[in-house]
Amino acid sequence: MMKKISMYCLAIFLIFGLNPVFAGGGQSYPNGAEAFMSGAVPPPGFYFLDYLYHYSADSMKDDNGDDIDGFDDISVKANVFRFLWVSEKEILGANLCMHTFIPVLDVDIDFNGSVGPEAKRSYDDTGAPYVIVNPFVLAWHLNQGKLHIAASPADIYVPLGQDDGNLASVGQNFWTFEPILAVTYMHDKWEFSGKFMYDFNTTEEKSATIYGFEVDRDPGQEFHVDYSVSYAFTPSFRAGVNGYYYVQTTDDSYDLNDAIPAAVQTFLKNDEDNRSQVFAVGPGVWYNHKNIFFSLRSQIETGAKNKTEGLGVWAKFTYAF
Repeated sequence: MMKKISMYCLAIFLIFGLNPVFAGGGQSYPNGAEAFMSGAVPPPGFYFLDYLYHYSADSMKDDNGDDIDGFDDISVKANVFRFLWVSEKEILGANLCMHTFIPVLDVDIDFNGSVGPEAKRSYDDTGAPYVIVNPFVLAWHLNQGKLHIAASPADIYVPLGQDDGNLASVGQNFWTFEPILAVTYMHDKWEFSGKFMYDFNTTEEKSATIYGFEVDRDPGQEFHVDYSVSYAFTPSFRAGVNGYYYVQTTDDSYDLNDAIPAAVQTFLKNDEDNRSQVFAVGPGVWYNHKNIFFSLRSQIETGAKNKTEGLGVWAKFTYAF
């Protein structure tokens, strides 16, 4: 019974660094945030980007991909502010870029029983989990504008604290370092894009568990890619498909000690190898008018393990100054 209850709480690690209680790596990156033209960094200048996001799920999957009855539903709403500067300075033939992200989230999680440190059926939280900074992104435009590449040693996720004991805490108290390679290839009116990422996470102190104990945890490493394929019906309008693939590549690890009962230590040890994965796909459109860009996309998840399986919707707005 305790093993099954532990799986209920995997739902909270879904988006933007919601802290996983038993498995699932760090889950700092918002899967599916980028899509059309993700490797095509714009010309030198200053840009403001705004991402609106809604995710909902009423299905939680175990290690075999089967539903877990104790989970009810989760809802995540987010607004992410991004500031991008593309300089005229070139390094190795690429433009030097810098960017900063500031996400704000609202999270509600419901269970079919009382779980967690506060023994409640529902948890909620609102706030900013972290700030993402990166002072060194290189952007290439090659093959007469057909091939675009953006690469960086790492986006750095700087934690802003967490609400201890709250299973829906949007905050996290560990850092994430995320190397990035984004590629866009244009062929006639077709666009093919992929943003490839690998996450390294630091130790998370005082990770809340449903057993009422806080333990230090080393979140597993993760590989994930956002992808898109689209067709330009006009120079200003294109439509296509987009989505993402996420997989946890190494196990979580808990720092256990004698202050934690032996039975609870056994449950935590069993949960360490519950690696998460999911695939998502859905339709989307992209529109450009002068110095304004807009996209609207949906993503339906499937093949989830140790993770919720639901539907996400993104609206992205870009303004070039």
